[in-house]
Amino acid sequence: MLKREKKYTYFEAGEGTPIIVLHGLMGGLSNFGSLADFFPTKGYKVVIPELPLYTQNILKTNVKAFSKYVKDFIVSKGFDQVILVGNSLGGHIALYFTKMYPELVKGLVITGSSGLYESGMGESYPKRGDYEYIKKKSEDVFYNPEIATKEIVDEVFATVNDRIKLIKTLTIAKSAIRHNMAKDLPKMTTPTCIIWGKNDKVTPPEVAEEFDKLLPNSELFWIDKCGHAAMMEHPDEFNRVLFDWLQKNKI
Repeated sequence: MLKREKKYTYFEAGEGTPIIVLHGLMGGLSNFGSLADFFPTKGYKVVIPELPLYTQNILKTNVKAFSKYVKDFIVSKGFDQVILVGNSLGGHIALYFTKMYPELVKGLVITGSSGLYESGMGESYPKRGDYEYIKKKSEDVFYNPEIATKEIVDEVFATVNDRIKLIKTLTIAKSAIRHNMAKDLPKMTTPTCIIWGKNDKVTPPEVAEEFDKLLPNSELFWIDKCGHAAMMEHPDEFNRVLFDWLQKNKI
């Protein structure tokens, strides 16, 4: 299903206004499977690039460099304006991108986004060899711990036990703290849809409220019994909220 062009690997489906989806630090393209099925049936093109979180030079392993990577990707695809959807670190990259290149963004959608508040992933790493600990950490991402399948836990465990990936993960986490968006948000007028899990332990609900308060043109939607990855835990509700918002704002 993945396409490869130049230095980019990505998923693409549908025709219409492009929705560019940005995944998080421990998240893969598959996290957005439901969104990728739904929106092409509604007149949108869904494009999910693989972000080079672990493949770029360490000096390019930061929020700013990833935003530039997304800009180059969008230009290479020939898109004029896009809708950006980002979860977790992907939300942070989407926010930074929108600050830098507002003319390219028709609408911004963030869910469980970093950028204002970073709960320390860092402190958990001394226990990286402890599978049960990583399992618990992975389950904490969701309201329903059963969503953290063995496959998901195994992937996180492999990532934190790979020395190079671990160094890059910590580098990205530090970059997220450095690129705090609080001062930038009041100047960002792009229409923004904030979709948040009411039970998010990673970026708690007050973070969503703060985003909503600081962004001048935002709307906040809650999903109940939901953790840090609403598009995985309540995919149908996530799609409905997002589609209704896009329709209402004629995006």
